[in-house]
Amino acid sequence: MNDIGLNADWTQRCVIDSTLLPWQSSPSAQVHRRMLERDGGEVARATSVVRYARGARFDAHRHDLGEEIFVLEGTFSDASGDYGPGSYLRNPPGTSHAPYATNGCTLFVKLRYMHPGDTLQCAVDTRHAQWHPGIAAGLTVLPLATVGTNHTALVRWAPGTRFQPHRHYGGEEIVVLEGVFSDEFGDYPAGHWIRSPHLSQHQPFSRDGCLILVKTGHLNGP
Repeated sequence: MNDIGLNADWTQRCVIDSTLLPWQSSPSAQVHRRMLERDGGEVARATSVVRYARGARFDAHRHDLGEEIFVLEGTFSDASGDYGPGSYLRNPPGTSHAPYATNGCTLFVKLRYMHPGDTLQCAVDTRHAQWHPGIAAGLTVLPLATVGTNHTALVRWAPGTRFQPHRHYGGEEIVVLEGVFSDEFGDYPAGHWIRSPHLSQHQPFSRDGCLILVKTGHLNGP
């Protein structure tokens, strides 16, 4: 695997429709991935959409700099349990598992982004978790994880919702899960991945409503 430097410059804004990317092979013949960003070889800091075929599994392996997973479709499993659509998993540095998918699944995955001293491990079933009002009318928020200045959450936008212009210290990363998310730079239907650099600014809105997975505060220096 030689995808060194794929969209790896965090100072650059990056917008990708993941649904248009080809599926590429992985170390498991039954697991394929769509590469969004990658810095390194087979062991890399990476962001990907990953698809497990029915019955696919990986041997036990360790995540030296952590792993985050959001289950998009199907059921993802390991020794700790079974995780259906909408599950968010955070495995900190030093953890290990042997994942599999009895009936197949599709995941959004981030690898090797965490500080070596990070110890927060969690599993959230977002289908049954408690949402909270956002800071603007029309927004509801489900916090998923906070470590220092890094925040991960689901945010639901009601149709016609607009947010004031704002700047992101430490950058922002968005995965559009449902509907269409927009800002002054364009419209982003479901499947889009948007990475905005440290201190970038925009004025987001959604005409018809959307659901997004958002990470902030993690892009101010690899």
